[in-house]
Formats: sequence, C-alpha cells, structure tokens
Amino acid sequence: MGRPRALVAVVAGALLLAGCGSGPSQVGAAVIIGDRSISVDQVQNLIDKAVREQPYARKLASEHKLDVVGRAVVSQLVLHELLAEATEKHGITPNYAQIDTQLANDPLNGPVPADASDETQAVNQVVARARDHREELTDTYLAQALTDKILPNLSVGFDYTSIGVVADPGTGVTPQGAEAKKAAFDLARQFAADPAAATKRIGSDLQYLTALRQQSGNPETVPGFVGAGNVVPAAQAGTLATTPLFGSTTGSAVVMPFPGQESAWLVAVIRQRTDDKPVATEKAPELDASTKTAIGMRQLQPLFDELGVRVNKRYGVWDAVAMNVAPSADGSQGTVLSPGGSGRTQQ
Repeated sequence: MGRPRALVAVVAGALLLAGCGSGPSQVGAAVIIGDRSISVDQVQNLIDKAVREQPYARKLASEHKLDVVGRAVVSQLVLHELLAEATEKHGITPNYAQIDTQLANDPLNGPVPADASDETQAVNQVVARARDHREELTDTYLAQALTDKILPNLSVGFDYTSIGVVADPGTGVTPQGAEAKKAAFDLARQFAADPAAATKRIGSDLQYLTALRQQSGNPETVPGFVGAGNVVPAAQAGTLATTPLFGSTTGSAVVMPFPGQESAWLVAVIRQRTDDKPVATEKAPELDASTKTAIGMRQLQPLFDELGVRVNKRYGVWDAVAMNVAPSADGSQGTVLSPGGSGRTQQ
C-alpha cells in the first residue's frame, strides 16, 4: 500500500509545482483572469442556489440542462471581473447611494417562472438573481457609466461584405446554414491575413451590388450586403454599438450575424478606431437602459485577450461576438480575428 500512496504524493506535488510561479493553476478553476481565478466551487454554488430558488432552473435541472446555467454563471462572473478592470482604468466608481436606492425596491427579487418562453433571457435572469444583488446592480451601473465615458469619443471605420444575403456570383446559389457560416469564417481568415485581399473582395462585391441593382429595376429591393468607407460615431450607432464592430481593434476581421437577415453573416474589417477625442455628431439618440448596458459591456471585449482569460473547457469556449461562454466553437455567434489571422472566438 505504500507505493500507491507515494505515487499519489508525487503526482500531487507535481501539480502544485506546476502552479508555482506561473499564476493560478487551471486545476479547480472555472476561469483564470490574469492573476485571479474563479473556482469551480464558486460556479457550482451559484448553480445550486439557482436550482433551490428559481422555478426555471429546476425545470432545466429536470431536463438535464444545467450546463446552460453553468455557462451563464461563468459568463457573468467573467464580465464582472473585466468590468472592474475597465472601470478602474477609466477612473469610474460606483454611486452606491443610487445603487442602494435601487436595492430598496430590489428589481432582482421574485422568481423566474418555469414557463418563461425565451431560454437565453430566462437563464440570464436566473443567474442574476442567484448572484449577490448589490454586486449585480453595481455591474449594471458601471457598464452604463462606462458607456457615458466612452461613447462621445468613439468612432469606428469598417468595410464589410456578407455571406448568405444574396446569391454567390460564382455559383448562383445563396449559401445557407453551416455552409454559410464556414464560408464566412474562411473569408474572415483571408481578410485578417491579407488586408489587400479584403480590399479586392469587397471592391468586387460592390461592383456585383451595383449590377444587381441595375438589373432589378427597383434598387431598393436589393439589400446593401456590402459596403466600404463607413465611419460611424458610436453615439449615432444605437444597437450597432453593442456589436463587435465597436469592440474590436484596428485591422481585426469580424464575423457576426448580419443585422436583420436570418442565417446570413456579416464579414467586416475594422479599418480605424478612434476613442481618444470627442467625435462631432448630430444630436445623439436616447438609449434605453439595456442598450446602454450592452454598449458598456462590449467595451470589455479586448480585455479578454489583454488579461489572458482562460475558461475551463468543461464549461465551453469564450465567444467574443456574443460576449459569453458557448458550448463549443461550432456554437459561437461569430469570430473576431486579430491582424494576421489569430482568433479569439474560442480559446
């Protein structure tokens, strides 16, 4: 019996040594964020609390779908840490008097019913209620304050084309489903690796757009599936400012769902990003609270790479487009590739 115990001791020692001097170990960690970690136990405790308190979570448990809750827990805890980092960098502090006023009429009280129709929304509500309510409300406050700080100075220039909006000029067929997604990802890799290839492809697609509109007799019936030279102030962008177009660095290639087009993909190259001086715009439209929060959260996107965040694969992979944990790279809502072609849709 002595030899097995000795072997266990050696292996355990090796694991401890592997974590020494190199930051937190992934062993027992759900996420590593720089020199900090979120433990598997922390995540499991929130899942257990959700099941105890929330009818919707109990329904998911009965369907053997608590992995969905786990991914949402990890996602919200990662965003909490990134938000703390970003707001400290920008000198933003919470207004606890305002937060405590909200807490007095706690909007996070009450159950998420088992018959809620939107699973994604319901799961996010379940996790928000399982977390410390003051912390959750503070995160919302900070995200909106980050928007107030950044929005007046932010503008983005980008060129784009698409897959799945109109028929491919070479085949006459409009790609759909997995084929369209693969084509969009392949095209983004070309764009990230070779900016000249992006310029050439988008130029060709602009000519195709012109030809389609001339042939149609009614140009308005042909959607603008390609565009170049777009420079958009974030203050004028509305919900577009919640997308990775406004969270990616110059030279990045972005794949994301094409707005308003089911099963189609937008493939863009970020040509410029300005965030250090006021941008002259017309009167900015009013933003609702959820859009304002989402814009602030989008500005956390680059921090995932900067801090070297690592998500335990038992939960899935980080989706830089959706800003959450996806079950796998195939389940992501797109990709963001840095210049040269390396991506951070997944880890």
